[in-house]
Amino acid sequence: MFFVDDIEIHLQHKRVKNLNLRIARDGDHVEVSAPTWMTKADVVDFVRRKRDWIETQMARVAATPMARASQASPAEVARWRAVVQACVPALIAAWEPIMGVKVGSLAYRNMTSRWGSCQPSTGRICINVRLALYPPDCLEYVVVHELCHLLERGHGPRFHQLMDHFMPDWKQRRDKLR
Repeated sequence: MFFVDDIEIHLQHKRVKNLNLRIARDGDHVEVSAPTWMTKADVVDFVRRKRDWIETQMARVAATPMARASQASPAEVARWRAVVQACVPALIAAWEPIMGVKVGSLAYRNMTSRWGSCQPSTGRICINVRLALYPPDCLEYVVVHELCHLLERGHGPRFHQLMDHFMPDWKQRRDKLR
């Protein structure tokens, strides 16, 4: 970790062709992947040239619910869990007969990089409690997404066909989470 002016940089040298910038999910630093041959001075120069874009993106990301969630207290997380636990069973009960699936078990976790997960072999579905910070249609989208995994494991063409069939506006809902 180092700073370029007032921007915190987390640098990793990797076997990549190009220098890649990513704004951290909480918006407080920049993650940089650089080719192994690239010097720190090259990275500093690149970051300075991209400063306006970086600052704009950092401000945008810092204003998202996901960034606010990274600073949450355990009590806040418990409130989110209560909201999601109150809503998800009803959504599952509504969608199971429509989709012809059956959930094995439900779990709720405070996750930083996923909205949900599904284990098709057991029917276990896990939902991110941070979805309480988003509009209700986002929670419904994640539930339907995970239920689709009970019918199709991956995210290939058949999965997208299932999503299109069951929830035609799923892409708009998904985009609210990005």
